[in-house]
Parts: sequence; C-alpha cells; structure tokens
Amino acid sequence: MKITFLGHASLLIEAENSSILVDPFISGNEKALGKINIKDLHPDYILVTHAHQDHVLDVEAIAKSSGAVVVSNFEIATHYEAKGIKAHPMNHGGNWAFDFGNLKYVNAIHTSSFPDGSYGGEPGGFILSSEGKHLYIAGDTALTMDMKLIPLNTTLDLAVLPIGDNFTMGIDDAIIASNFVECDSVLGYHYDTFGYIEIDHKTAIDKFVKAGKKLHLLNIGDAISI
Repeated sequence: MKITFLGHASLLIEAENSSILVDPFISGNEKALGKINIKDLHPDYILVTHAHQDHVLDVEAIAKSSGAVVVSNFEIATHYEAKGIKAHPMNHGGNWAFDFGNLKYVNAIHTSSFPDGSYGGEPGGFILSSEGKHLYIAGDTALTMDMKLIPLNTTLDLAVLPIGDNFTMGIDDAIIASNFVECDSVLGYHYDTFGYIEIDHKTAIDKFVKAGKKLHLLNIGDAISI
C-alpha cells in the first residue's frame, strides 16, 4: 500500500489496483500550487472524513471528472448523490468490503458543516485494510478514548494523525493517540497549511523519538509505503 501526501489532510492511496483519494483540498492550498494538479487525479474512490471546506473543496470536481465513488457518512454521501455523484454512505462502527479491501468508519471528535453552513453529519475517520496491511486515517479529531478500541481487533501498520493543534490534536496528544491505537509509526498531517497550525518540525520529530516512535513528515508529493 502506497500513501502519497498531497498537502494539508489530502492523501492518495494506491491499494489492490485501486486509487483512493482522501479529503481533497488541493486547488485552494497555496502550498500545493505547482506541485499537485487536480486534473491529474483520477481516483476510483474519494474518502471524506467531514464536510469542512479544507477537506471537501475539490471533491465535486474530481468525482465528476473521474467517476469516483464518494465514501463518507450518510449526510455527506447523500449531499453528493444529489449532485449526481456516486456515493457509498457509512456511519460510525460500520464496516464494508470494497474491491480494494475493507473500510471501517470510526469516531472522531470535531465539527462538520459544509461551506454554506449546512449540516455535514458527524465527523469520522477510517481504518483501511488492504494487502494485509492496516491504515488508520484519523481525520480531524481531538484525542479521544475511543481510539483505545482500535487495537482490540486491528494491528495497525501506520496511523495518520493530525498534529497541527488549535483545530485538532497537537504533537503531545498525537503521541498519546499513538499509544492508544498501539502504533509507533505515524504520518503527520493537518499542519503548516495556515498560520494557526504551523509547527516546529524538529521539535515534533524529537518528541516522537523521545517517546520511542517515528513521525513521518512528508513533503507534498512524497510517498510512504507500508
């Protein structure tokens, strides 16, 4: 399974001959300009953790150009179905076997509304299991005790955690979250895009090292494989 960082909280995952895009906020991200072009993205699926603009900005354009299936909570899925986009609705605790593997929709603590203020359902995260590997995509979330449920039936190979603070967990809580999910390999995301979430990279990496863990901070366009 290959995970490419597209900036902010956007990921491109290649698994079982499928292309899976997560929370595409690309055309509005100044840091991604000249590096990622949404016209070059042709995913089979788009996973959406919640409805905030910095997670859904490019969903409609990419889904309509690629024919991708949007996978999210019931409210977000029906929102895109009303626009003529194929969607698969899920809700917290639910599993579904897709052609690329299994998805489980798990809790996140955050808010969720579309840019026009309409209700975006409850936010969530995903556990993606494919090719014998297990990936936790936390979405925008605070540290939550629900994370302790994840290792009860899943041994993670990589946890993708927000680390920018202010709107989500920061570094210290992300380290605790990695303990809760029992995964020492963490891909950080949702940081540096805006002034509110800028981090000191060296301090972040050093804190993870001190905790006996590995924090991956990828440049936009770079990838990690598990």
